[in-house]
Amino acid sequence: FVLNFSKTKILLIYLTFFLISIFSISNFLQADKYFFKKRINLGLDLQGGSYLLLEVDSSSVENRRLQSRVIPLKKKLKENSIEFNDFIVDDKNIKFNTSKKYLEKFKKFFDEKKGNDVNIFLEKYNSFELDYKITNTQINIYLSKNGIINLRNAAVDQSIEIVRRRIDETGTKEPSILKRGNNRILVELPGIKNPERIKELLGKTAELNFRLVTKDSSEYGSEKFTIQGTGEEILVSKRIILSGENLIDAQPRYDNLNNEPIVAFSLDRLGSQRFGQATSKNIGKRIAIILDNDAISAPVIRDSITGGNGTISGNFTFQTATDLALLLRSGALPTPLNVVEERTVGPDLGQDSIEAGVVSLIVGFLLVIVFMILKYRSFGFVANLSLISNLLMLLGVLTIIEATLTLPGIAGIILTVGMAVDANVLIFERIREEIKKENSNIQAFDLGFRKSIVTILDANITTLIASIILFIFGSGPVRGFAVTLSIGLVTTLFSAYFISRHLTSIIVFKNKEKSIVIWKKIITLNQNSE
Repeated sequence: FVLNFSKTKILLIYLTFFLISIFSISNFLQADKYFFKKRINLGLDLQGGSYLLLEVDSSSVENRRLQSRVIPLKKKLKENSIEFNDFIVDDKNIKFNTSKKYLEKFKKFFDEKKGNDVNIFLEKYNSFELDYKITNTQINIYLSKNGIINLRNAAVDQSIEIVRRRIDETGTKEPSILKRGNNRILVELPGIKNPERIKELLGKTAELNFRLVTKDSSEYGSEKFTIQGTGEEILVSKRIILSGENLIDAQPRYDNLNNEPIVAFSLDRLGSQRFGQATSKNIGKRIAIILDNDAISAPVIRDSITGGNGTISGNFTFQTATDLALLLRSGALPTPLNVVEERTVGPDLGQDSIEAGVVSLIVGFLLVIVFMILKYRSFGFVANLSLISNLLMLLGVLTIIEATLTLPGIAGIILTVGMAVDANVLIFERIREEIKKENSNIQAFDLGFRKSIVTILDANITTLIASIILFIFGSGPVRGFAVTLSIGLVTTLFSAYFISRHLTSIIVFKNKEKSIVIWKKIITLNQNSE
């Protein structure tokens, strides 16, 4: 019989229920110890916060990629003995003139699929990164359509990762960072009412480099900078000695000697070697620290720095030093980000949403409990206990994974209540049918559970498949709904097939004759009411 339960099985059922449901308690406690530290996080629509829509400006990436092809292209032209002149490079094109006799040679190496370090072949799009147009003897090289798409996608994906790192470093709980369209990033920050600091952090690309200060134009070229804070103008070589790519850590510190906040940084092995060589050869000279095309400071090199550690000073407050260290740790953005939309959800709206959701859940829950008791008497009480256990387990699982609860998520929980009751109704209605045929109440209850479980599995599994599809293809609130509904369906099956079945078996076995009489009375009452 399916109504038979061994002591081991009973222990496993209620131990599983206890271990999962106990986590739901932590949402109502203030304790921060052991597993009670876990909480269900409230989404932007429930607790308020900030909504930012960022746009990735990929033009600088496209320009840099085209510029990076200049030296390999010239090298390849010389290797193939192709003469050229009037070589011009602008933001979107590389142009040069050659003779007609060299055009075929150019096409041959430029359209080579394997081992082409000038024009990379993109397997994903089955096309080249660069395209060209020949007018008479002038060759115009530019990024192809698929090359631009590939660069933009890479820039957006990399930007999302760095944005996530920067926001995580600020301690923001459960931010939502999603790709929107081809070149936009949606950032939702629950609980953040003033996003100015976040916007400032996300608005900086944080491109750090070290260059030598020079007195005249060097062979690499030079440009003028004004040092922040002091206003001093300096001439800086365009040659980059060290970039932020070689940083492995950066932390804010307080310099007791000069009584000012600084940023202490550590370099990787390659960066340590480069910095050591540069400082050894240029003792007595000044080295400029450039961040996002602004000169932070230009200290004098007093000694060679070979340990891979250094400091950055520049009239910082401790907050600006902390933010700079955060930016350097998280890495440079590949391209600038522009805020195209900003919204703030107030706490009043969030509180109203929570109250409305809680009230609807309580009202729906109470109505279901009353209906089940009126309809099925003592067995309705069993169904209600099963329903309560289902909700506790659902909250427990959401707490364990520290899920973010939104309004659609609350809708998923309310729907789960209906699905859980539906499972018990199917079981009891099937038992009612079997009692009409069977003289043995145990046999009738056993068959009722056996035959109803197939229907319950079909109904819940098909709904589970739909919710999984919603999770895979949906985003944001849709995913929140899919998560709560999916977990609710699993806990519903557990509570209906194990907890409800065990409680029913207790009633049946303790009241072998009485239980079937009670059930027949229920059938008679329901028939009369109909």
